[in-house]
Amino acid sequence: MKTLETVYTPRLLPLYDLTGTCVVVIDILRATSSMCVAFDTGIERILPVSTPEECALFKDFDFLTAAERNAEKLRGYDLGNSPFEFQNPLLKGRKLAFTTTNGTKAIKQARQQGAAEIVIGSFLNITALQQHLQNQNRPVVLLCAGWKDKYNLEDTLFAGALAYRLLEAFSTTDDATLAAIDLYMQHSNDLEGLVRKSSHAQRFKLLHRGTDDVHFCLQQDYTALVPKLEGEYLVAQRTQGEGGRAGSL
Repeated sequence: MKTLETVYTPRLLPLYDLTGTCVVVIDILRATSSMCVAFDTGIERILPVSTPEECALFKDFDFLTAAERNAEKLRGYDLGNSPFEFQNPLLKGRKLAFTTTNGTKAIKQARQQGAAEIVIGSFLNITALQQHLQNQNRPVVLLCAGWKDKYNLEDTLFAGALAYRLLEAFSTTDDATLAAIDLYMQHSNDLEGLVRKSSHAQRFKLLHRGTDDVHFCLQQDYTALVPKLEGEYLVAQRTQGEGGRAGSL
């Protein structure tokens, strides 16, 4: 049976052997959620880059640029890291260079450590992602992007929600996965209440009073797309049988 492990922060990733694995990168607030929205809107491909300076270079190659640090959009870039910014229909067909504090860093690190496949996970595509993982034959590692290499609540909560759905298709004796599942089960009736206590949600409360990114990012099955890294770029794959926009938690 395929195995399932959870990594709470990229700082722990060197302790794991990613050879032959499918790594699910998780950054609920907000990079992986925004990526799912961007592809659902019609973005053609996303190039994850390491720094704002590198991101800016792609303006000369007809890329849109999105850059965020410390939960704030950086000046001089087309977009930041709020999912609401990626609902604009004018984004359809465009290419996007994207850098964030935590999420794009986690993608880069998973690739450098030799993951066989890297996909993007969020509550917004949880059912499509579940089906994708069940249909492939690799061990799965759930990689929480965390906050600046530290543990965070919302990514672990999602890892637990996804792991719980995968228990019939995967085996796990991994304590991190078991703890994440328990966290999810304890709070499954009020995920938003728990996430609003998190440090990242508190940052948003101070910085982004006009939008509610927390509530948006906890919607379930907004899209049936699973972003997947192919070469340098993320592209979207649709899971058959899923229509998206199914509801919210």
